[in-house]
Amino acid sequence: MTDQALPPLLTVDTHIDIPWPDRGDFLQDTDYRHVDLPKLRRGGISAACLVAYVGQGATDPDSHAAISRQALAMLDAINRGVEGGPARICPLAAEIEAAFHEGITAIVPAVENGYAMGEDLSLLAQFRARGARYMTLTHNGHNALADSARPMPSLNDPESRHGGLSGLGREAITEMNRLGLMVDISHTARSTMMQAVRVSRSPVLATHSNARALCDHPRNLDDEQLDALRDCDGVVHITAVDAFLRPRDIRAQRAISVADYVDHIDYVAQRIGVRHVGISSDFDGGGTIEGWRNAAQSPALTAELQRRGYDRDQIAAIWGGNFLRVLRAAEAVAATA
Repeated sequence: MTDQALPPLLTVDTHIDIPWPDRGDFLQDTDYRHVDLPKLRRGGISAACLVAYVGQGATDPDSHAAISRQALAMLDAINRGVEGGPARICPLAAEIEAAFHEGITAIVPAVENGYAMGEDLSLLAQFRARGARYMTLTHNGHNALADSARPMPSLNDPESRHGGLSGLGREAITEMNRLGLMVDISHTARSTMMQAVRVSRSPVLATHSNARALCDHPRNLDDEQLDALRDCDGVVHITAVDAFLRPRDIRAQRAISVADYVDHIDYVAQRIGVRHVGISSDFDGGGTIEGWRNAAQSPALTAELQRRGYDRDQIAAIWGGNFLRVLRAAEAVAATA
């Protein structure tokens, strides 16, 4: 298929970290951020999931209270950051679509690491009230909710703390379903992910993970996990972290590129279908590859998908349609709670 311009696509980058402490510079065209509003708009990104990320630490009450305050402050900063620019907070699928048609950039807040809620389920409603639409159950290191794909020796983590989800983690998923807060299984242990698929009443998603068959990293999803995502009608969003795209020996020889990235899209699409794969950058959180160094360069992905023969409908599904489907499913489950 030859390269040709596509009609405007509703594009969603499902995982972007925000710098912290907040600099109040989201509306500025900076030379030090991979993502700001001008870059999103130059790159044709319709909607961006901006993430309140908190690193894993101790799981005592004082640590939980401090990290919960930080997560709430980060969500508040995301909400403040769009003021005065052609962007707005859009927690609902219909709002994202409306913003796209108006030429407004949709910002979707999210939380990375269930550590942010500590052991207090009521915080999930506070996250949702600030516009959050998903929470990543873990990061690096086990927390009170679940086991991580990467136990942290610095935190004295055993290989497994809960055998997957804890009892609190199961309660948290039930509450997330009630609130319409999607369950993100990126960073989780395999056991956690497979249990979350069974516990959640709405489809789960991986907002920034890749195919383990192409890069054997604990953060990536193996074929059985991909099949489980298909069976729950979920989505895995390929992410632009080079260590998750190619093994160390290849990275030592050359830069990892957009072509390597789309190889993972191809693999997932061929195994479980185009319906179950999407796009994320993890910009400002470690993501950056040759040809996609910042949000302004996002058209490079569309061009590579076209070169590989994906048609307009398939590209639209990969770039945002699949995410919106899962979001709508979460909204429907919440409406019946």
